[in-house]
Parts: sequence; C-alpha cells; structure tokens
Amino acid sequence: MAKLVWDKTGERFVESGVSHVVFYPQTSTGYGNGVAWNGVTSISESPDGADSNDLWADNIKYASLRAAETLGLSIEAYTYPDEFAECDGTAAPVKGLFIGQQKRKSFGLCYRTEIANDTMTEADDGYKLHLVYNCTASPSERSYETMNDSPDAITFSWDIDTLPEAITGYKPTALITIDSLKLDTAGKTALTTLENMLYGTNGENNAAGTEPTLPSPDQVLGMFGIDVDG
Repeated sequence: MAKLVWDKTGERFVESGVSHVVFYPQTSTGYGNGVAWNGVTSISESPDGADSNDLWADNIKYASLRAAETLGLSIEAYTYPDEFAECDGTAAPVKGLFIGQQKRKSFGLCYRTEIANDTMTEADDGYKLHLVYNCTASPSERSYETMNDSPDAITFSWDIDTLPEAITGYKPTALITIDSLKLDTAGKTALTTLENMLYGTNGENNAAGTEPTLPSPDQVLGMFGIDVDG
C-alpha cells in the first residue's frame, strides 16, 4: 500500500461556472418542450433537512434518527424565457398584457457546471450535468433604479422549492447529477443520448429533429443501463 500524496499534478480539481440552462414547463403528462434560459448568472443548490433526532433510554443515547432531506435552489439571472412567466405567477390573456399574483406552474430544470484541474490541457477536463425535478418558484423582489453615470442591469432572483420524484431502487429525489469525468465508454455514450434528449436535435439525412424534453429519473437510469423494470 503506497503512502498518500496530496496535490499531485492533474488531481487538483475545481468546479466553476453555470451554463446550458434549460427550463421545462410541467404538463399533465410530464414535462413540455425545453426552452433555453439565457442570462443566468448563478444557481445555488441548498439542501435542507436531514436533521438528527436523538433518542435517549437507559441514561444513554439510544439511537439517532435522520429527518427527510429536501432540496432548495436559488436562481439569479438578467432575464428569463417568456414561457417562465406562468411559473413566476404571471398570466398573459393577450400578447403584451400581464397579470401578476396568479397560480404558479411547476417546472423542471437542467444546467451544467465545468470541472477543470491544474494542467493547461483541456483533454482531462469535464463537466457535471444537473437535472432538477418538480420545481416551484417563490415571489422575488425586483428593484428598479434611476439611470445614472454607472448604469447596471436589473437582476431577477427566485427561491425554488422542489418535490422529490419517484426513482426505482432509491428514495424519491429531486436532483440527479452526472459527472462526465467518472463515466466509462458506455456511460459517455449514454450521456450523449441524454443530452440529445435534453437539448433536442436537428434533422439530418431526411430524419426529423427532436424537441428538447426532460426525461424522468427512471428514464435517466435506463439510459445508463440500470434495470428499472424490477
């Protein structure tokens, strides 16, 4: 057994950035066609719950029970897709007219973060793909300021709650993350298939293109060769 070595060349990884953000409005049969979300400046994942509840007996700590874990998000952006308005509590009875404080629709989300290391080459870099299910957005503050000699754009922000979705063989979850650096050859092929579904495809060689959509957690497992049929 070799002695441990810290900070070896090529093993000092960092994760940064957020890009390839896609919003999927939820429908009665799943998720609708995805829409590219431009102008996103940050997405923060905020797990909550999983608190320990200690049980005491015979004058000792007898056991410890963990509460269920929940997932919250916060999103900051300079803009948002028109289709997101219904998820932000806005109705549009006619084009250009908006009514606030309406029912908020649920949605799904996917986004990408980059992984790099201390080498100059990019061949050993990768990324993580984050899929989030059953999201609802809370009302957010919007601050409008007068124009001055140091103008700045309005930033929108939302606090997001999630509802876990069933997944075969595991506890319900609202979050799936795929790390491209950890995948084998079959996994990389599955990742390509997943991204084609998430982002859609253009028609080639007389074949029709496909619309972007968010697969269910079980569909994601199936793409990576995991048996979900029991």
